[in-house]
Amino acid sequence: MAKDIQNTIQSAVLKLLRPLVRILLRNGIPYGAFADLAKKIYVDVASREFGIVGKKQTDSRISVITGLNRKEVHRVKTLSEPYDESVNERYHRGARVISGWVRHREFLDEKGNPANLSLEGEGATFSELVKTFSGDMPVRAVLDELLRVNCVERLENGQISLLTRAYLPGTEEGDKLGILGNDVRDLITTIDHNLVVHEDRFFQRKVEYDNVPEEFIAKLRDLSAGKAQHLLEELDCWLARHDRDVNPDLEGTGRKRVGLGIYYFEENLGKGEKA
Repeated sequence: MAKDIQNTIQSAVLKLLRPLVRILLRNGIPYGAFADLAKKIYVDVASREFGIVGKKQTDSRISVITGLNRKEVHRVKTLSEPYDESVNERYHRGARVISGWVRHREFLDEKGNPANLSLEGEGATFSELVKTFSGDMPVRAVLDELLRVNCVERLENGQISLLTRAYLPGTEEGDKLGILGNDVRDLITTIDHNLVVHEDRFFQRKVEYDNVPEEFIAKLRDLSAGKAQHLLEELDCWLARHDRDVNPDLEGTGRKRVGLGIYYFEENLGKGEKA
């Protein structure tokens, strides 16, 4: 039984590594660099999560758990960890501003759509929007970022107009890669939770068919994008009412990071080929 589980896990790992390795190779990350990253995570997880209660986790025990020799465990511990929060920070700040613009009544027009906003002045302005939903970030920095990723535009009268109801990464590869770790981590963490927890499981569903003609794909993309965006906006409104950053006076205990991720997938299959 244990052997069957290991085979299943290894087969699953091969599937998830294939698109990851494609990204790594396309961006010049060689195997050696990836191997060191994998070793570092093996050592870190073994050290933090697989210790014996009441005993200090030793390099010898980490070596036994991971299969790395003690010399390698010690070497991997000294490796510096790549750290770049700039993309994530821009993403969260930009997403909060657009979310507030879309759902907060003060920044909507008479038809309930995001209003065109003056940069400064009285009442509902872009500056007020940023101060309300982006903390202490400079207004100009937020505007430049939203202009850079084509989420807003400046009109001839100087007002700021919202072009999209969601923050989308810019055209630069770094922007898109910056959220790779967060989104994939969240999905795998949910799967791991559901593997070990038999009650109170997290929602994890998908719908899939593998013999759909190409003529229907454009309609499916539009249909799924529209319904998914509507659901995310509805959940965003609910979460905003229950988040302390938006409502500092909100009472309650603990601090949870929560959310719902939706993604679309599409793959070309040859005749008789399996997904």
